[in-house]
Amino acid sequence: MGNGLMGDDWRRSAIRARVRLDFRTPFRKNRLFFGSPDLEKQAEEIRDQYVSLLRNVPIQGIQVEDIDLGADVYVLLDEETGREVAFAPVILTVGADSLEDLTRFSMREEFRKVEILEPDQLFLHPFEVERFIYRINEEQRRIQQQLERRMTAR
Repeated sequence: MGNGLMGDDWRRSAIRARVRLDFRTPFRKNRLFFGSPDLEKQAEEIRDQYVSLLRNVPIQGIQVEDIDLGADVYVLLDEETGREVAFAPVILTVGADSLEDLTRFSMREEFRKVEILEPDQLFLHPFEVERFIYRINEEQRRIQQQLERRMTAR
């Protein structure tokens, strides 16, 4: 069962979920020059960096049960720029103390899919719904601030 990243702690979580994140490479600059970085390898390296953080840095309210790197890297043509980009998927099986804690994954640019494994049904009190909506707003603001800092740094 899994790679035992957090032992059996995930069994005490209120929610178990499988989350898919696809890590994207930067755009390929030009195909004409030799020695341009291999997109698939770049995507794998970006994914590996994130997975390394997951293995070494605890996330409050989240217990990582399993990290699956088995999905193939894929390359697509970006419709806006006409350039190739590669995506390296990772599938995380996690235990979360609350639905609110899962928003950390769902608000990421890399987020693709979530599947709730346990429990079969979720019942939320009005207070929990309020906290969940507030958390989404907080994450959205944080992301917006990061984008604004990046834009002003250019």
